[in-house]
Amino acid sequence: MENRMQQQYEKYYVPAQSPWPIVGAVALFLIAVGAGNFVIELTRDQTGYGKHLLIAGIVTLLVMLVGWFKNQIDESMSGMHSAQLGRSYRQGMSWFIFSEVMFFAAFFGALFYARMISVPWLGGASNNEMTNAVLWPGFEAMWPLISTPGGTTTQQMGAAGLPTINTIILLVSSVTLHFAHVGLEQNKRRQLTWMLGATILLGCSFLVLQVEEYIHAYHELGLTLQSGVYGNTFFMLTGFHGMHVTLGTIILIVMFFRVLKGHFTPHNHFAFQAGSWYWHFVDVVWVMLYLFVYVL
Repeated sequence: MENRMQQQYEKYYVPAQSPWPIVGAVALFLIAVGAGNFVIELTRDQTGYGKHLLIAGIVTLLVMLVGWFKNQIDESMSGMHSAQLGRSYRQGMSWFIFSEVMFFAAFFGALFYARMISVPWLGGASNNEMTNAVLWPGFEAMWPLISTPGGTTTQQMGAAGLPTINTIILLVSSVTLHFAHVGLEQNKRRQLTWMLGATILLGCSFLVLQVEEYIHAYHELGLTLQSGVYGNTFFMLTGFHGMHVTLGTIILIVMFFRVLKGHFTPHNHFAFQAGSWYWHFVDVVWVMLYLFVYVL
């Protein structure tokens, strides 16, 4: 009985002390201080050390990520990770995606508050005629707001054209990534490689088209960060989503090179699965963003 219990017991791998956590903390500190000072310098049209600190922080963060994940990959390929550690990875990734859900929920909440509460109140709804008369006489409650109290005017970014094309691109990318995952589970390496490569190309295409959309917004529609609450919510939501697509694309590129090196098996591929979870989450966020920012 005792021998059977010993056989069922699984050791939990404890890695050696690592320098990467403190390196990451230093990187985040440099990014925070550098970004804060850089923004202040831009608003005051000054030159200082903010930009240099920001660049140093980003470089340090990249070094930390490469080094830390290299150690993780080496440990995994050496068979040091156990099923118990795999469960903790799944829990960690689940909580990370949940935190991202709440992150975007805050921005969608700000959008809904502006559209459903602030704008109607400013227009005199709910017996707030004095609010309208004092704060913005002659204001007409409508969304999107295409003018500001200072006289800045803009145009609405419609759903037709690039936003619809980008929506189709992301939806197709979820399908190709799914088939890549199926290929991995069925040990069809050719299907895995081609479908994963197609997903990466689709992700890059999305980012290129989003840059083109921003150029169109700034130069032809007059839609900028100075365009009031509409411009702010538009660029905050689409910009942060673009950041997440960029991160997801980088993750998939790393997975692609690992696949080329023969990593992952049908029974041991959580890193790929975690990247897949993240990509599908980003796609769901875009569908909601497309509906509430562009269509409705």
